[in-house]
Amino acid sequence: MIRFLSLLPFFLFCSATAFAQQGQPVELGGTRVLFMKPKAPTASLILMPGGDGVINVTSDGRLGRMKGNSLVRTADDFVKRNFAVLIIDADTDLRVAVDYMARVKRPVIVAGTSRGTLRAAQGIAKGARPDKLVLTSGMLSPESGQRSLNVVSVLGSPEKLPPTLVVHHRRDGCRVTLPVGVDPFLKWAGRKARVTWLDGGISEGDPCEAFGYHGFNEIEARMVAAVASFR
Repeated sequence: MIRFLSLLPFFLFCSATAFAQQGQPVELGGTRVLFMKPKAPTASLILMPGGDGVINVTSDGRLGRMKGNSLVRTADDFVKRNFAVLIIDADTDLRVAVDYMARVKRPVIVAGTSRGTLRAAQGIAKGARPDKLVLTSGMLSPESGQRSLNVVSVLGSPEKLPPTLVVHHRRDGCRVTLPVGVDPFLKWAGRKARVTWLDGGISEGDPCEAFGYHGFNEIEARMVAAVASFR
């Protein structure tokens, strides 16, 4: 069941970025997600934040959590690039989300970051069929640092991958998204995947959190440009 709740402008503030979003909270497959749409979308983008992935969208269209996540805090930038954007919760069925956005505008691109890359892989393993996949700061392969749980182990076979873009910071210091995990993933994926390496910015606090190199702190525009070019 899909139900629109309200349409209100709202403002989100985080320690590094202040930005405005305007969207619709939507009940999608039993979870509440946030939908944002430009006047004339040219593609659809489903954003899957990292951590526990719980966004807590309120009935008046506010995000209760994950405001600083690298994909979430740049969501408005994707809308400005004419993407229809859906920020989904950890419990959202990715198949339902992809089908919903396919009715808005194809191609449908799923973008996950950090632990969200695992949830993206799990959704695809369960039957979600996005047109493309973006993995930023991903838990990609055993060499990424999490030997038993990574995108390779979840999917098992690269045949399940749609065309895939990896976006990774060369100095990502998070213990489960180490840069050395990228090349083994690309070898496993074959022609289905390519990488855009980023460098620069600053790292503050926990290296696995949103304002380390892991979260593309102060190079958000370059991350957005890399993802937006993959449509």
